[in-house]
Amino acid sequence: MSVDNLNLKGRTIVLGITGSIAAYKSADLCSRLKEAGAIVYPILTDSACRFIQPLTLQILSKNPALTDLWYESEHNHPNHIQIADSADLLLVAPASANCIGLFAQGLAPDLLSTIHLATQAPVLIAPAMNGKMYDHPATQENMKVLRDRNYHFVEPEEGLLACGYVGLGKLAKVETILEKVKDLL
Repeated sequence: MSVDNLNLKGRTIVLGITGSIAAYKSADLCSRLKEAGAIVYPILTDSACRFIQPLTLQILSKNPALTDLWYESEHNHPNHIQIADSADLLLVAPASANCIGLFAQGLAPDLLSTIHLATQAPVLIAPAMNGKMYDHPATQENMKVLRDRNYHFVEPEEGLLACGYVGLGKLAKVETILEKVKDLL
């Protein structure tokens, strides 16, 4: 999808990035959301920071790329509440099996999962992981729980995975994710 067909002017998207080799694609996603007029707040888990540097997302989004739950906000409000309240959409791309499990169980050990619990915005999840992890009954059950709560998914694609296997688990194309964002907003 061309950014020309995507008008997100003034829409706030919290872009959650989790620990997956596909985290590098979040830079392109962030850039294209920003180009479409969105206000993008990148939130990286500790594991995501092992794959992509927060500075990359900060430069592309023109907003701080946050990683720390205890980051102090400038308005003396808990930062996770402030960000959660501002969101028009919480987009997690890539979403690891761990993140999906935390969301399904309502656990909040980090900034992203805490924002998730506090937001009233729609949640769009784009899984990316090894195919065996994706197909595992626990992952599938966690996704079912989230679907039952009206969460939205961009299904992963089949192909050569970073681990060397061929199968389902590749992060969906950025264009596919942008199309779903357009549909939701």
